[in-house]
Amino acid sequence: MLQPSKPDRNIALEMIRVTEAAAIAAARWAGRGDKNAADGAAVDAMRFVLGGVAMDGIVVIGEGEKDKAPMLYNGEHIGNGRPPRVDIAVDPVDGTTLTAMGRNGALAVIALSERGTMFNPGPCVYMNKVAVGPRGRGSVDINASATDNLVELSKRLKKPVQELGVVILDRPRHELLLAEVREAGARVLSISDGDVAGAIATGWPNSGADVLFGIGGTPEGVIAAAALLGLGGEIQGLLHPRDEDEKKLAESLGYDFSRVLMTDDLVASDNCYFSATAITDGDFLRGVRFHDFGATTQSMVVRSRSGTVRTVETFHRHNKLEEFTSAGF
Repeated sequence: MLQPSKPDRNIALEMIRVTEAAAIAAARWAGRGDKNAADGAAVDAMRFVLGGVAMDGIVVIGEGEKDKAPMLYNGEHIGNGRPPRVDIAVDPVDGTTLTAMGRNGALAVIALSERGTMFNPGPCVYMNKVAVGPRGRGSVDINASATDNLVELSKRLKKPVQELGVVILDRPRHELLLAEVREAGARVLSISDGDVAGAIATGWPNSGADVLFGIGGTPEGVIAAAALLGLGGEIQGLLHPRDEDEKKLAESLGYDFSRVLMTDDLVASDNCYFSATAITDGDFLRGVRFHDFGATTQSMVVRSRSGTVRTVETFHRHNKLEEFTSAGF
Protein backbone atom coordinates (compact mmCIF):
# COMPACT_ATOMS: atom_id res chain seq x y z
CA MET A 1 0.00 0.00 0.00
CA LEU A 2 1.34 3.42 -0.94
CA GLN A 3 2.26 5.76 1.87
CA PRO A 4 0.71 9.27 1.85
CA SER A 5 4.16 10.76 1.22
CA LYS A 6 4.47 8.90 -2.08
CA PRO A 7 2.81 9.89 -5.35
CA ASP A 8 -0.45 8.02 -5.88
CA ARG A 9 -1.71 6.64 -9.16
CA ASN A 10 -4.45 9.31 -9.21
CA ILE A 11 -1.78 11.94 -9.87
CA ALA A 12 -1.35 10.53 -13.39
CA LEU A 13 -4.56 12.21 -14.53
CA GLU A 14 -3.42 15.47 -12.96
CA MET A 15 -0.17 15.30 -14.93
CA ILE A 16 -2.12 14.86 -18.16
CA ARG A 17 -4.17 17.96 -17.33
CA VAL A 18 -0.93 19.87 -16.85
CA THR A 19 0.60 18.93 -20.20
CA GLU A 20 -2.71 19.37 -22.02
CA ALA A 21 -2.93 22.95 -20.79
CA ALA A 22 0.63 23.73 -21.89
CA ALA A 23 0.17 22.09 -25.29
CA ILE A 24 -3.03 23.96 -26.10
CA ALA A 25 -1.51 27.29 -25.07
CA ALA A 26 1.61 26.68 -27.18
CA ALA A 27 -0.37 25.36 -30.15
CA ARG A 28 -2.02 28.74 -30.57
CA TRP A 29 1.42 30.05 -31.48
CA ALA A 30 2.32 27.19 -33.84
CA GLY A 31 3.76 28.42 -37.11
CA ARG A 32 3.73 32.07 -36.05
CA GLY A 33 7.51 32.35 -35.87
CA ASP A 34 7.75 33.43 -32.22
CA LYS A 35 9.23 30.66 -30.09
CA ASN A 36 9.46 32.84 -26.99
CA ALA A 37 5.74 33.63 -27.12
CA ALA A 38 4.91 29.95 -27.57
CA ASP A 39 7.12 28.96 -24.65
CA GLY A 40 5.79 31.77 -22.46
CA ALA A 41 2.18 30.80 -23.10
CA ALA A 42 2.94 27.15 -22.27
CA VAL A 43 4.77 28.10 -19.07
CA ASP A 44 1.86 30.27 -17.89
CA ALA A 45 -0.69 27.54 -18.58
CA MET A 46 1.39 24.77 -17.02
CA ARG A 47 2.11 26.80 -13.90
CA PHE A 48 -1.58 27.72 -13.47
CA VAL A 49 -2.74 24.09 -13.54
CA LEU A 50 0.15 22.83 -11.41
CA GLY A 51 -0.80 25.31 -8.69
CA GLY A 52 -4.00 23.40 -7.98
CA VAL A 53 -2.53 19.89 -7.88
CA ALA A 54 -2.62 18.11 -4.50
CA MET A 55 1.11 17.76 -3.88
CA ASP A 56 4.11 19.34 -2.21
CA GLY A 57 6.36 19.72 -5.23
CA ILE A 58 9.76 21.28 -5.85
CA VAL A 59 10.94 22.07 -9.38
CA VAL A 60 14.29 20.33 -9.90
CA ILE A 61 14.32 20.73 -13.69
CA GLY A 62 12.68 23.98 -14.70
CA GLU A 63 12.97 26.99 -16.94
CA GLY A 64 15.30 28.90 -14.64
CA GLU A 65 18.84 27.82 -15.49
CA LYS A 66 18.40 27.86 -19.25
CA ASP A 67 15.67 30.38 -20.00
CA LYS A 68 15.64 32.74 -16.95
CA ALA A 69 11.87 32.37 -16.71
CA PRO A 70 9.96 34.02 -13.81
CA MET A 71 7.86 30.87 -13.32
CA LEU A 72 8.65 27.17 -13.10
CA TYR A 73 12.16 28.12 -12.09
CA ASN A 74 14.51 25.67 -10.39
CA GLY A 75 13.68 25.43 -6.70
CA GLU A 76 10.14 26.79 -7.01
CA HIS A 77 7.52 25.17 -4.77
CA ILE A 78 4.54 23.85 -6.72
CA GLY A 79 1.13 22.49 -5.72
CA ASN A 80 -1.11 23.07 -2.71
CA GLY A 81 1.54 22.00 -0.20
CA ARG A 82 -0.07 18.72 0.84
CA PRO A 83 1.56 15.28 0.42
CA PRO A 84 2.93 13.65 -1.60
CA ARG A 85 6.37 15.31 -1.48
CA VAL A 86 7.78 15.14 -5.00
CA ASP A 87 10.48 16.34 -7.37
CA ILE A 88 9.23 17.83 -10.63
CA ALA A 89 10.89 18.24 -14.02
CA VAL A 90 9.15 20.32 -16.66
CA ASP A 91 9.64 21.25 -20.27
CA PRO A 92 6.50 23.17 -21.28
CA VAL A 93 7.66 23.08 -24.90
CA ASP A 94 10.12 20.40 -25.96
CA GLY A 95 10.82 21.86 -29.38
CA THR A 96 10.23 25.62 -29.24
CA THR A 97 11.63 26.11 -32.74
CA LEU A 98 9.49 23.23 -34.04
CA THR A 99 6.43 24.95 -32.61
CA ALA A 100 7.35 28.39 -33.91
CA MET A 101 7.96 27.01 -37.41
CA GLY A 102 4.88 24.76 -37.37
CA ARG A 103 6.97 21.62 -37.72
CA ASN A 104 6.26 18.14 -36.40
CA GLY A 105 7.54 16.72 -33.14
CA ALA A 106 6.85 19.36 -30.46
CA LEU A 107 5.64 18.16 -27.05
CA ALA A 108 4.66 19.57 -23.67
CA VAL A 109 6.18 17.28 -21.03
CA ILE A 110 6.44 16.82 -17.28
CA ALA A 111 8.04 14.21 -15.02
CA LEU A 112 7.43 13.61 -11.33
CA SER A 113 9.13 11.37 -8.78
CA GLU A 114 9.47 10.99 -5.02
CA ARG A 115 11.30 13.82 -3.22
CA GLY A 116 15.07 13.62 -3.48
CA THR A 117 15.19 11.10 -6.31
CA MET A 118 15.68 13.33 -9.35
CA PHE A 119 19.17 14.26 -10.57
CA ASN A 120 19.85 17.99 -10.38
CA PRO A 121 21.96 19.10 -13.37
CA GLY A 122 23.12 22.27 -11.62
CA PRO A 123 25.31 24.24 -14.05
CA CYS A 124 25.69 21.26 -16.43
CA VAL A 125 23.58 22.21 -19.43
CA TYR A 126 24.65 19.40 -21.77
CA MET A 127 25.36 15.69 -21.61
CA ASN A 128 26.39 13.02 -24.08
CA LYS A 129 23.62 10.40 -24.26
CA VAL A 130 22.72 7.00 -25.56
CA ALA A 131 19.14 5.76 -25.21
CA VAL A 132 17.42 2.54 -26.22
CA GLY A 133 14.04 0.89 -25.81
CA PRO A 134 13.20 -2.18 -23.69
CA ARG A 135 14.56 -4.77 -26.13
CA GLY A 136 17.88 -2.95 -26.40
CA ARG A 137 18.42 -2.44 -22.68
CA GLY A 138 21.80 -3.73 -21.55
CA SER A 139 23.29 -3.87 -25.04
CA VAL A 140 24.82 -0.38 -25.23
CA ASP A 141 27.67 1.38 -23.45
CA ILE A 142 28.19 5.12 -23.71
CA ASN A 143 31.96 4.64 -23.44
CA ALA A 144 31.97 2.35 -26.48
CA SER A 145 32.06 3.62 -30.05
CA ALA A 146 28.87 4.19 -31.99
CA THR A 147 29.90 1.37 -34.33
CA ASP A 148 30.38 -1.12 -31.50
CA ASN A 149 27.06 -0.13 -29.95
CA LEU A 150 25.28 -0.60 -33.27
CA VAL A 151 26.80 -4.06 -33.70
CA GLU A 152 25.73 -5.13 -30.20
CA LEU A 153 22.26 -3.62 -30.62
CA SER A 154 21.90 -5.40 -33.94
CA LYS A 155 22.61 -8.72 -32.23
CA ARG A 156 20.16 -8.01 -29.43
CA LEU A 157 17.33 -6.91 -31.75
CA LYS A 158 18.12 -9.65 -34.24
CA LYS A 159 18.14 -7.37 -37.24
CA PRO A 160 20.98 -6.09 -39.44
CA VAL A 161 22.72 -2.80 -38.68
CA GLN A 162 21.38 -1.51 -42.00
CA GLU A 163 17.84 -1.68 -40.59
CA LEU A 164 18.58 0.14 -37.33
CA GLY A 165 17.11 3.63 -36.93
CA VAL A 166 19.48 6.05 -35.17
CA VAL A 167 18.16 9.33 -33.78
CA ILE A 168 20.73 12.14 -33.85
CA LEU A 169 20.17 15.83 -33.16
CA ASP A 170 21.13 17.90 -36.21
CA ARG A 171 24.02 19.96 -34.85
CA PRO A 172 27.54 20.72 -36.18
CA ARG A 173 29.02 19.00 -33.11
CA HIS A 174 27.70 15.68 -34.41
CA GLU A 175 29.48 15.68 -37.78
CA LEU A 176 31.93 12.93 -36.79
CA LEU A 177 29.20 10.90 -35.10
CA LEU A 178 27.04 11.13 -38.21
CA ALA A 179 29.91 10.03 -40.41
CA GLU A 180 30.61 7.01 -38.20
CA VAL A 181 26.97 5.91 -38.05
CA ARG A 182 26.62 6.21 -41.81
CA GLU A 183 29.87 4.33 -42.35
CA ALA A 184 28.51 1.55 -40.13
CA GLY A 185 25.51 1.37 -42.48
CA ALA A 186 22.72 2.39 -40.09
CA ARG A 187 19.80 4.64 -40.96
CA VAL A 188 20.04 8.17 -39.51
CA LEU A 189 16.83 9.74 -38.24
CA SER A 190 17.89 13.39 -38.01
CA ILE A 191 15.93 15.70 -35.69
CA SER A 192 16.29 19.48 -35.60
CA ASP A 193 14.93 19.77 -32.03
CA GLY A 194 12.93 17.72 -29.55
CA ASP A 195 15.54 15.90 -27.48
CA VAL A 196 12.97 14.30 -25.17
CA ALA A 197 10.78 13.06 -28.02
CA GLY A 198 13.82 11.54 -29.71
CA ALA A 199 14.69 9.48 -26.64
CA ILE A 200 11.09 8.38 -26.08
CA ALA A 201 10.85 7.23 -29.69
CA THR A 202 13.44 4.50 -29.01
CA GLY A 203 11.01 2.90 -26.56
CA TRP A 204 7.84 3.42 -28.57
CA PRO A 205 6.57 0.58 -30.79
CA ASN A 206 6.72 1.20 -34.53
CA SER A 207 8.42 4.59 -34.23
CA GLY A 208 11.28 3.36 -36.41
CA ALA A 209 13.85 4.54 -33.84
CA ASP A 210 16.10 1.99 -32.15
CA VAL A 211 18.75 4.13 -30.48
CA LEU A 212 19.56 7.77 -29.77
CA PHE A 213 23.15 9.04 -29.84
CA GLY A 214 24.69 12.43 -29.20
CA ILE A 215 25.03 15.51 -27.04
CA GLY A 216 21.82 17.18 -25.89
CA GLY A 217 20.34 18.90 -22.87
CA THR A 218 21.00 17.47 -19.41
CA PRO A 219 17.53 18.50 -18.15
CA GLU A 220 15.98 16.75 -21.14
CA GLY A 221 18.01 13.67 -20.27
CA VAL A 222 16.48 13.54 -16.79
CA ILE A 223 12.95 13.92 -18.19
CA ALA A 224 13.64 11.23 -20.79
CA ALA A 225 14.90 8.92 -18.03
CA ALA A 226 11.54 9.18 -16.25
CA ALA A 227 9.75 8.22 -19.46
CA LEU A 228 12.11 5.36 -20.29
CA LEU A 229 11.80 3.94 -16.75
CA GLY A 230 8.13 3.38 -17.45
CA LEU A 231 8.66 2.23 -21.02
CA GLY A 232 11.29 -0.29 -19.93
CA GLY A 233 14.12 1.34 -21.85
CA GLU A 234 17.47 2.73 -20.80
CA ILE A 235 19.44 5.96 -21.01
CA GLN A 236 23.10 6.56 -20.18
CA GLY A 237 24.79 9.94 -19.96
CA LEU A 238 28.13 11.67 -19.48
CA LEU A 239 28.06 15.33 -18.50
CA HIS A 240 29.55 17.49 -21.27
CA PRO A 241 30.89 20.96 -20.31
CA ARG A 242 30.48 23.84 -22.73
CA ASP A 243 33.78 25.36 -21.67
CA GLU A 244 36.49 25.14 -19.04
CA ASP A 245 34.80 27.66 -16.73
CA GLU A 246 31.61 25.57 -16.62
CA LYS A 247 33.64 22.45 -15.94
CA LYS A 248 35.56 24.04 -13.07
CA LEU A 249 32.36 25.38 -11.52
CA ALA A 250 30.61 22.03 -11.80
CA GLU A 251 33.57 20.13 -10.38
CA SER A 252 33.73 22.54 -7.44
CA LEU A 253 30.10 21.57 -6.73
CA GLY A 254 30.91 17.86 -6.82
CA TYR A 255 29.92 16.93 -10.38
CA ASP A 256 32.05 14.20 -12.00
CA PHE A 257 32.46 14.38 -15.77
CA SER A 258 33.87 10.86 -15.95
CA ARG A 259 30.93 9.22 -14.17
CA VAL A 260 28.42 7.39 -16.34
CA LEU A 261 24.92 8.39 -15.27
CA MET A 262 22.56 5.46 -15.69
CA THR A 263 18.77 5.66 -15.83
CA ASP A 264 18.51 5.02 -12.08
CA ASP A 265 21.04 7.78 -11.38
CA LEU A 266 18.95 10.30 -13.28
CA VAL A 267 15.69 9.22 -11.61
CA ALA A 268 16.32 7.06 -8.54
CA SER A 269 12.74 5.96 -7.93
CA ASP A 270 10.60 3.00 -8.90
CA ASN A 271 7.52 5.21 -8.65
CA CYS A 272 7.81 8.06 -11.13
CA TYR A 273 5.44 9.51 -13.69
CA PHE A 274 5.90 11.03 -17.12
CA SER A 275 3.27 12.80 -19.16
CA ALA A 276 3.46 14.28 -22.66
CA THR A 277 0.88 16.03 -24.82
CA ALA A 278 1.62 16.69 -28.49
CA ILE A 279 1.67 20.31 -29.59
CA THR A 280 2.28 19.45 -33.23
CA ASP A 281 1.97 16.06 -34.93
CA GLY A 282 4.61 13.50 -34.00
CA ASP A 283 5.57 9.86 -34.44
CA PHE A 284 3.34 8.61 -31.64
CA LEU A 285 0.87 11.40 -30.80
CA ARG A 286 -1.28 13.75 -32.89
CA GLY A 287 -0.93 17.46 -32.30
CA VAL A 288 -3.58 19.85 -30.97
CA ARG A 289 -6.61 20.29 -33.20
CA PHE A 290 -8.82 23.38 -32.85
CA HIS A 291 -12.44 23.08 -33.96
CA ASP A 292 -15.95 24.40 -33.30
CA PHE A 293 -16.27 22.47 -30.04
CA GLY A 294 -12.94 23.74 -28.71
CA ALA A 295 -9.81 21.63 -29.03
CA THR A 296 -8.69 18.00 -29.09
CA THR A 297 -5.44 16.75 -27.60
CA GLN A 298 -3.57 13.45 -27.56
CA SER A 299 -1.39 12.56 -24.59
CA MET A 300 0.55 9.71 -23.07
CA VAL A 301 1.20 9.04 -19.39
CA VAL A 302 3.72 6.52 -18.08
CA ARG A 303 4.10 5.14 -14.57
CA SER A 304 7.27 3.24 -13.78
CA ARG A 305 6.00 1.21 -10.81
CA SER A 306 3.17 -0.43 -12.74
CA GLY A 307 4.90 -0.31 -16.13
CA THR A 308 1.73 1.10 -17.66
CA VAL A 309 1.64 3.37 -20.69
CA ARG A 310 -1.68 5.03 -21.41
CA THR A 311 -2.63 7.18 -24.38
CA VAL A 312 -5.47 9.63 -23.83
CA GLU A 313 -7.51 11.65 -26.31
CA THR A 314 -9.34 14.59 -24.74
CA PHE A 315 -11.95 17.02 -26.02
CA HIS A 316 -11.83 20.48 -24.42
CA ARG A 317 -14.77 22.90 -24.53
CA HIS A 318 -14.19 26.57 -25.44
CA ASN A 319 -15.29 27.97 -22.08
CA LYS A 320 -13.05 25.57 -20.16
CA LEU A 321 -10.04 26.38 -22.30
CA GLU A 322 -10.23 30.00 -21.20
CA GLU A 323 -9.71 28.94 -17.60
CA PHE A 324 -6.06 28.04 -18.15
CA THR A 325 -4.94 30.22 -21.01
CA SER A 326 -4.95 33.96 -21.35
CA ALA A 327 -5.60 33.84 -25.12
CA GLY A 328 -9.31 33.21 -25.55
CA PHE A 329 -11.02 32.20 -28.79
